[in-house]
Amino acid sequence: FFFCKGTSRPRRRTPVAPPEVTDSRSAMSAQKIVMVTGGSGLVGRAIQEVIEGEKNADEKWIYLSSKDGNLTDAAETAAIFDKYQPTHVIHLAAQVGGLFANMKHKVQFWRNNIMMNDNIFQECHKRGVQKLVSCLSTCIFPDKSTFPIDEKMIHDGPPHASNEGYAYAKRMVDVQNRMYKSQYGMNFTAVIPTNIFGKHDNFHLEDSHVIPGLIHRGLLCKQKGEPFTIWGSGKPLRQFIFSIDLAKLMVWTMRSYEEADPIILSVGEEDEVPISTVAHAVAKALDFKGEIVFDTSKADGQFKKTANNAKLRTYLPGFKFTPFEEAMDITVKWFLENYESSNVRK
Repeated sequence: FFFCKGTSRPRRRTPVAPPEVTDSRSAMSAQKIVMVTGGSGLVGRAIQEVIEGEKNADEKWIYLSSKDGNLTDAAETAAIFDKYQPTHVIHLAAQVGGLFANMKHKVQFWRNNIMMNDNIFQECHKRGVQKLVSCLSTCIFPDKSTFPIDEKMIHDGPPHASNEGYAYAKRMVDVQNRMYKSQYGMNFTAVIPTNIFGKHDNFHLEDSHVIPGLIHRGLLCKQKGEPFTIWGSGKPLRQFIFSIDLAKLMVWTMRSYEEADPIILSVGEEDEVPISTVAHAVAKALDFKGEIVFDTSKADGQFKKTANNAKLRTYLPGFKFTPFEEAMDITVKWFLENYESSNVRK
């Protein structure tokens, strides 16, 4: 699409008539078709596991990967929607990276995520998709903030400069949700999970999050008979959510949560754990009997990023999160069983 000067009505570049598309809102009683972008990643695979366990004949689920098309390209995104005709979309796909990638390529993180998100929003709006759920991150919150953080604090100040390209692009999802609701009445929303871990995570030694990185390094230390060295004092606190728990909550969000305003999906403040506890849980799950060393010459990073899950608890007061050590055991067992296969990203 492009815009003509003096008008806001989009026109197609090509005279070829578009394929006929059925407005999903006119087929409310028909089978739901739920399309998950980024469906081959940590959260997408967890959603797939949860859905397969339900065996719900009223829903058809489609899990996309990057092989299905480039979501930063409007034409390829439209082709994907043409092919699958979703009535509901869970949008997990994003350009993500570690600290140094975020610092070096801020423009690319901004542009690619903005384009991807805008294409998804446009196609969902044009086709009358009944529900769009996007996934944000706690890193979009202001760098200088009081704790615990909650959903109303997203725009209270600039994010940390190191990841401002990604963070500002993700913040715009929240803005878009409210604008599409206000102008078009669309049912678009977003979730904000805390630190996710589980099966199918990225276990790369240099480019992973804390738990999968510790699991991989812990295994290598066990194999080599070396001390398990943890960078930092082990004192910083984090809230971790098991990918299966997050998947269940995202499915609930898709089916039942009707607000445009986002919702934090996290364990409670009382379940915040120090990195030292994480390291010992990893060692226990790996049956590591050696010495655990905390290298205090390395920086700790931010001491805490506590999130408030009070809003979630008003909706689901009885939701039971998987106990941390149980979730760790499941994750480590999967990692060990699949370590030599291509299933593990390492």
